[in-house]
Amino acid sequence: MLRGAGPLVAAVDVRGGAPGVRETDTLSPDALIGHAHAIVLAGGSVFGLAAADAVATRLSAEGVGIRLAGHTRAIPIVPAAVLHDLAGAGDKDWAEAPYHRLGGESLGAAGVEFALGAVGAGRGARAGLVAGGVGSASLDLGAGLVVGALVAVNSIGSVFLPDGRTFWAWPFEIDAEFGGRRPAPGPAAVDPAPADSRLAMLGELEPGSSTVIGIVATSAPLTQTECRRIAVMAHDGIARAVRPAHTPFDGDVVFALATGSAALAEDRRRAAHVARLGSAAADCMARAFARGVYEANRPRSGSGAHGAAR
Repeated sequence: MLRGAGPLVAAVDVRGGAPGVRETDTLSPDALIGHAHAIVLAGGSVFGLAAADAVATRLSAEGVGIRLAGHTRAIPIVPAAVLHDLAGAGDKDWAEAPYHRLGGESLGAAGVEFALGAVGAGRGARAGLVAGGVGSASLDLGAGLVVGALVAVNSIGSVFLPDGRTFWAWPFEIDAEFGGRRPAPGPAAVDPAPADSRLAMLGELEPGSSTVIGIVATSAPLTQTECRRIAVMAHDGIARAVRPAHTPFDGDVVFALATGSAALAEDRRRAAHVARLGSAAADCMARAFARGVYEANRPRSGSGAHGAAR
């Protein structure tokens, strides 16, 4: 879950064929609000949307949200996206889904650092035929401009080149953050349905069986229309990190947020700055994607890797 200190300018772009979402229409450029008080990413398919209900209820109790009249209860805007992990490991034979409780706990635990790998929304996720998970990456562009990405990876597609070990996202890696593997000469990537993707299970797949859900955020002071462009460009990071992407079986969703804590040119160069931010968001998304899978599959010793909110 990502929570701002106050309402943040927000937008969303949906590319997958089977999304599970809440309040995405609220972030449409022609809608009234155009901002969010928190974004929730969860597992549990449709049941996971209850996590956002808990977050909204607790934020309202704190007085966080919009007020249509002075005496009314605060109404937090809490868009959410879920991934389908009900076929994964873990107890699913509950009489009452646990996601409302887990959503409330996540709000209480929200902070600067958070665990990566098979945790939270990524606990039961898969990436092709290997474990998926939660990944994060950021990039400092200087002059106070920072871009970061948080993603929960549960993709149909494969994250690996035909060698089965090198991440598609390897050209964007920084400081060996997902193992430092580099490709050796090998077969060309000519098969549109790699053997280590779940497309080999065509007879068993149904729309909505997988999803990549994520958030990109920047310190730039963007309009909602500019945030929407950042979200659109950030989807390219998914396509760089997994093959195939945005299939009928995936519910790929990317939210974009702008904190406005840094400055951005107001002249004719502004569009070029937005393009640079969008390119950085795509790179961060690709890195976060690979990092989530890497952290979910590497042997653990100690507390494991953490991401940092910016």
